[in-house]
Amino acid sequence: MFRRLLAIALFSAFALPAVAQERAPPERQTLMDLAFALGESHALRQTCSGDDDQYWRDRMMRMADTEAADAAFDGRMKQAFNSGFATRRTEFPVCGPASRRAEQVAARKGQALANRLSTITHVVRDLGSDAPAEESDDNLPDSVAAPASPR
Repeated sequence: MFRRLLAIALFSAFALPAVAQERAPPERQTLMDLAFALGESHALRQTCSGDDDQYWRDRMMRMADTEAADAAFDGRMKQAFNSGFATRRTEFPVCGPASRRAEQVAARKGQALANRLSTITHVVRDLGSDAPAEESDDNLPDSVAAPASPR
C-alpha cells in the first residue's frame, strides 16, 4: 500500500520534467532528501526481498534521468541515495517486523517529499507554461509508478 502511494507520488512529481539546474535551492534539497528516502526504501525492500530486487534503485535512476542534473548535482543525488541505503542496510540487516515498519516510515517520508515536488511542479506549470492545460497520456514520460513485481 505504502509503496504504491509513494510510486504514485513519484509519478506526479516527475510527470512534467524539470531540469534540476532550474530548480530553486529548497527544491534541490527536496530532491536530495527524496534520493535519500529512495535509498532507504531500496535497502529495506532488499532486506526482505533479496539483493536482486532493484525496484527503488530503478526509480532513483529514472528520477536522475528526468532531472537531467549537471554532473555535480547528479553525483550528490546518487550519494544521498547511497547514504540512505547504507544507513538502513546497517540498521536492518535482516527482515522482520522492525524492518517492515521502517520501510513504511521511509515510504511515507518519500511520498511527502514527492508530493512537495509535485506541488511545486504543478504551480510552476500553472503560472508559467504555454502548454495546454490538458495533455493526453501519450505525451507523458514513462511512469515511475510502474506496478511492482510480485514478491
